[in-house]
Amino acid sequence: MKAASRRPVVIIGAGPVGVMAGLLLARHGVRSLLLERHRDIYPLPRAVVVDDEIRRILQSAGVHEEFAALARPAPGLRLLDAGRRVIAEFPRSMHGHHGFPQTSMFDQPELERLLRDALARRPECELWSGVEVVSVTQSVARETDGPNDPTGPVRVTLRRDGSDEEEHLWADAVLGCDGAGSLTRDAIGAVWEDLHFEESWRVIDVRTSRPVRTWEGAEQICSPTRPATFMRVSEDRYRWEFRLADDQNLEGPDGWERLRELVAPWVDLPPDASPGNDFEVVRQAQYTFRARLADRWRSGRVFLLGDAAHLTPPFVGQGLCAGLRDAQNLTWKLARVLQRGAREGLLDTYERERKPHARHVIRVAVAVGWAMTGGQDRGAAFRRAVVGTACRIPGVTAAVGRDLSPALTAGPLVRRRPRLTGRMLAGTFCPQPWVRHDGRRVRLDDVLGESFAVLTAVPPTAQMTAVATALGAPTIRVDDLGDDGTLAGWLARGRADAVLLRPDRVVMDTVPAGTSDFTDTVAWAPLLHTARHTADARPA
Repeated sequence: MKAASRRPVVIIGAGPVGVMAGLLLARHGVRSLLLERHRDIYPLPRAVVVDDEIRRILQSAGVHEEFAALARPAPGLRLLDAGRRVIAEFPRSMHGHHGFPQTSMFDQPELERLLRDALARRPECELWSGVEVVSVTQSVARETDGPNDPTGPVRVTLRRDGSDEEEHLWADAVLGCDGAGSLTRDAIGAVWEDLHFEESWRVIDVRTSRPVRTWEGAEQICSPTRPATFMRVSEDRYRWEFRLADDQNLEGPDGWERLRELVAPWVDLPPDASPGNDFEVVRQAQYTFRARLADRWRSGRVFLLGDAAHLTPPFVGQGLCAGLRDAQNLTWKLARVLQRGAREGLLDTYERERKPHARHVIRVAVAVGWAMTGGQDRGAAFRRAVVGTACRIPGVTAAVGRDLSPALTAGPLVRRRPRLTGRMLAGTFCPQPWVRHDGRRVRLDDVLGESFAVLTAVPPTAQMTAVATALGAPTIRVDDLGDDGTLAGWLARGRADAVLLRPDRVVMDTVPAGTSDFTDTVAWAPLLHTARHTADARPA
């Protein structure tokens, strides 16, 4: 047995969520070690879509320009009936709230490769491949100020390259990004909460030069007998997903003919055709789509992220998105605790904020799944008819699209008070327009930096300045940014003179219009160890 070494953060799993967590921690100056059991990235496509919020997270990690080169913006989602007639359309903008297309199609191996390349450029990050993690054990060293277990260093036991020799690592925190079969989830004693959706689907990825009858967005075929999903991923890459009966196998001598019949609504394959260069099946895989949430996401300094914490059906393309949101939410808080001595209770807000959000997204995906299949009972046709009728009501489809990523629920870092803030900016994201900075046209986040920031439409008051100084946050007048009026209009609609933005660009606090102070420093300042002086930074 080799001697143990100490690491600030150990990340178990180097898929997109684990690598993103490492990149975001590096942005805050925190060193991490990633442990991955595979020698290289998984070569076959899996996730194929992200939204504009995730594009903004990629911007935070410094890879958005590389991603833009491999991504394809898509116009949205359509629900079709069995005859491929449109039931409802959910349009997506080419310029969303976060400054990017609201839907982008991509090939996951390409995304993973650019994330790995970015990781290799960061001296704060180290990746060990071919490593099997055997156990994760939380030590009891000191008491915390939160409801979680006492926190001490975490011991990670591993084996390298198939060796039987065990090694130990000690870490200040462990992030379990190790997927649906997570060892980390078992280590903290978490169990699944079943959200009541489980279906077996066949996923087929194809590369073809043949003409394909396609809308540029995603199509969901709503049918109780043969529901399906179809989308063009890139120039010559397409994906089909079919719910097939157990006896409808696409393997064996008759498999090609069955596949030809399934894709016939979109592409013509002659009866005498066979798999080849003009219709290459890149991957076929049988998946069981499930809806589940872990009952707890944290024990002491051990955390669950991504599929280790939640599983969603893929019908609204939010599986990978949810995991990357986990990384964005947790990493700045963990950095604040490890580097600046913030209270342990700050880490409690990770699950408190992310779990309800993930639950909402899963429920939306399940609702779309039920719209597609209608279930197998006598009420299936009625439910599909109700969905079709509801989606024809003006504004319904736009509302569903907006609610894919709702505002965070109220908590210590999200103080939602309708009477004070009008439209409740707290818990929502600040928009990201193009602005002028040092004579250049850049996105807003490139000006704000990686920490907190104060955006104000009025001259800064003494209390605004005191809060900004205590947090090390820049204070920026929106009138000085030279945008298209987006920021001033956003503040005005929210009845706020100024906002305090968290490092993830969520509004943490507001200065209501006509007042001079942030409303809730008394709630969040203790968690951040922010100095507050009674003369100039008193809570309202």
